[in-house]
Amino acid sequence: MTVCYYNGEFMPISECAIPVTDMSIQRGVAAFDSIRVYDGRSFAAGAHLKRLEESALGSGIEIGDIFTKLPQVIKDGLKRNDVPKNSVIKAYVTGGDINDRGHFPNPRFFVIFDKLNTPTEEERRNGVALKPNRAGRSFPLIKSTNYLFGLIPLSERDDTFFESLYITEDGEISEAMTSNFFLCKEGKFYTAPVGKVLKGVTRDIVLTVASENGIEIIERCPLESELAEADEAFTSSSIKEVLPIVRVGTHVIGNGKPGPLTLRLHKLFLDNIHRWLDD
Repeated sequence: MTVCYYNGEFMPISECAIPVTDMSIQRGVAAFDSIRVYDGRSFAAGAHLKRLEESALGSGIEIGDIFTKLPQVIKDGLKRNDVPKNSVIKAYVTGGDINDRGHFPNPRFFVIFDKLNTPTEEERRNGVALKPNRAGRSFPLIKSTNYLFGLIPLSERDDTFFESLYITEDGEISEAMTSNFFLCKEGKFYTAPVGKVLKGVTRDIVLTVASENGIEIIERCPLESELAEADEAFTSSSIKEVLPIVRVGTHVIGNGKPGPLTLRLHKLFLDNIHRWLDD
């Protein structure tokens, strides 16, 4: 069962509702973050909540005491028998009902404890494809609930694409719709710097374990023109971990199979997960 915390109590998701007057519905004003749970322990919850707080503040939401309450809500939720040991926590902060010229003084927050939807074994084994999205992301440091412009390219119902990939008019590759993007060329990975992309929690961990193990990652935007000469690629996120990318649009990456450095990085990530699990 999917469980929701709202207005001071836990309830089935079917009983959780916010008013249609909320600015998340009226104007799309809401921030969120997703925290993965491994065997009953949250993964890097502090970093995710800090990013959520920064996203809410960056959206003009006056957060009050929300972020003093959220850690305990998460701990209490994970103790419940109806929350799976391997799951995802989705925390939302909305703009509430009042829009004071871009300031939102009465926010709402709720937390969903949901089932985990991860890439399949086949997707991990064979890698996945990304669909080019010829657009830039506005305010990339804010993790907003508004994914519309990342979803539009997928609306053509081409099931061969896993998600979309933002590529600017200048040919810079920034990030995928729900994950950070890494491109490997001549043994070095390239990924867009924070500021041009969201500060990914899993991205930071990948950078750490890569550095500790002699894998070079350079923080600069990969270029669309480099896709043809790339050896391998992957995306990173808490839900997908390290996921091999074997095609972007019509460009096949390398030999069209998950690359050895990508597979090594995923193993290193899995071997080091325990360092970021919360007590």
